Amino acid sequence: MAILERISGPDDLKQLSIDELKSLSGEIRELIIQVVSKNGGHLSSNLGVVDLTIAVHRVFDSPRDKIVWDVGHQCYTHKILTGRRERMFSIRTQGGLMGYPDLSECEHDSCNVGHASTSLALGAGMAVARDRSGADFHIAAVIGDGALTGGVALEAINHIGQFKPRLIIVLNDNKMSISPNVGAISKHLNLMVHGRPYIRLKEMIQNLLKSIPGVGKSMFEMAKKIEILARTMMVPGSLFDELGIKYIGPINGHDLPEMIKEFEEAKKYDFPVLLHVVTRKGEGFVPAEENPSSYHSSHPFDIQNGKFLKKEKTASYSEVFGRTVARLMASDARLIALTAAMPEGTGLDIIEKQFPDRFFDVGIAEQYLFDFAAGLSRGGLLPVIGIYSTFLQRAVDQVIHDISLMNLPRVVGIDRAGLVGGDGPTHQGIFDISLLLPVPRLVVAAPKDENELQNLIYTGTRLDKPMFIRYPKEPARGVSMDEELREIKPGTAEILRSGPDAVLIAVGPMAYDALKAADRLQRDANLSLTVVNARFLKPFDETMFTALAGTHKHWITIEDGSKVGGFGASIRQWLAGRNGIAHSLLILGLPDETVPLASRSQLLKLYQLDEEGMAGQIHSFLKGKSKKRKALKGTD
Repeated sequence: MAILERISGPDDLKQLSIDELKSLSGEIRELIIQVVSKNGGHLSSNLGVVDLTIAVHRVFDSPRDKIVWDVGHQCYTHKILTGRRERMFSIRTQGGLMGYPDLSECEHDSCNVGHASTSLALGAGMAVARDRSGADFHIAAVIGDGALTGGVALEAINHIGQFKPRLIIVLNDNKMSISPNVGAISKHLNLMVHGRPYIRLKEMIQNLLKSIPGVGKSMFEMAKKIEILARTMMVPGSLFDELGIKYIGPINGHDLPEMIKEFEEAKKYDFPVLLHVVTRKGEGFVPAEENPSSYHSSHPFDIQNGKFLKKEKTASYSEVFGRTVARLMASDARLIALTAAMPEGTGLDIIEKQFPDRFFDVGIAEQYLFDFAAGLSRGGLLPVIGIYSTFLQRAVDQVIHDISLMNLPRVVGIDRAGLVGGDGPTHQGIFDISLLLPVPRLVVAAPKDENELQNLIYTGTRLDKPMFIRYPKEPARGVSMDEELREIKPGTAEILRSGPDAVLIAVGPMAYDALKAADRLQRDANLSLTVVNARFLKPFDETMFTALAGTHKHWITIEDGSKVGGFGASIRQWLAGRNGIAHSLLILGLPDETVPLASRSQLLKLYQLDEEGMAGQIHSFLKGKSKKRKALKGTD
């Protein structure tokens, strides 16, 4: 019987020997590889923390003790050990397990987590609440070295060192976030440790001493004391010690006895302790070990050779963004490319290779990213930023205070905008429109396809104001690309189809779905719609819309963003301010609720934003208006 089949909860780990725990580690890695090869998901980070997670659950008493995960995408072993093993093949699918910790899913998930750098602040707050209530349990906040660069984490460390709560911080040092870590903190952590070479040397010396007949054991114990003294004096712990947090480490993150011993020791302190655990991302699966970035958020793959099963026929919008920026950088020396810990995810890795001296990866530090770009712009350079929509949320103050107020030129590519499949509520890109539209001076655009994207990027580099361009995670449409880039005048829309019955204004690639819905309505209901590619959400095309308002009473907007404060809401406000013809408006978008876990296509269907759902909503809307007109005529 496999050891894993005997594990129904964390308490079962306490009954296993060290050898059994090691065997369990291998079984869990095998299961994770099988699950991700089928469903896709976060592979390399999860393989790296298998042993660490086993040690944490062996030592701590969850759910009484609180384990707070940072980012959360490395929670697969945690889920397996907390009663969810049999549901693992449902992970990241509609109705299945979340790819991140979720309060509604299990009592062992102490917080909902999806963005980096939050665990220390959450853990500190929970520690104060625990002490105020008179409770007595441990809180272990697990944070990666990549997340440690985030402003929230640094602010938390500063505060924790000040008021010194009883809190255990587990620093998972794998030298990676999504891409290799950058910055002074990462270098500081590597000062002496340099990860596995240090640990391997230590193990060699320990084994050598133990092998000496007679005196080996005593020499080994003496060497351990000398090592602790030297480590205290020389390794990066001095940074944390100076901040008021006791440092323990470095610890081999794949040595279960060592971790268990150190975690037990950490429980004895009544002040904050940081355990520096060195792990290897992708541990146990050679392709992920050799190329952890590619397996960070992985497509399904062949376990035998590690090759991905899903090969997109067309480039992604991210790739088009990166290629276009590289093309423009070749002829414009002002351009500087920037990202926050994800050059590959945003397509800017091509810049990192071709123009290394004009590329900056600032790490997980989105607020700093925008202020750093503001400084570049004030100095006469033109920064181009690649960032996910869900992470742009973290820098809204910088957009308002340090971009808008100073009207600093820059181009921001908002990747993963709109509905995002697989990652659940924390990674939806549905708020960027609502957040950006109220901010003065910004130009906000949404291309219908990749050709329009490249031209909008070019347009942004020609403007004297900030321009934000949103586009989805999905593959691009495979349209033909203009050889010569051209400017698109801000505030100009595009009529894709003309019809007298209603105006349908679509945001971004949804323009193509809007065309399909219009064709369906023409075919099935004899309704002829004018379909408009909005292209610019701010400023929108008032000239075109004014002309259409004079000929069309019924308007529909479609966006894969929140309806609260979104593009449709701005059209409603504009129509309400017009005198003369009374207009009716149907806003299609996402309601004021949390988006559940599902694929993008499933989410579009759920919210009736696919072709069929869109056509059905529009038909009901126009049919209702027709009945109302007939009823009014009957009363005359």
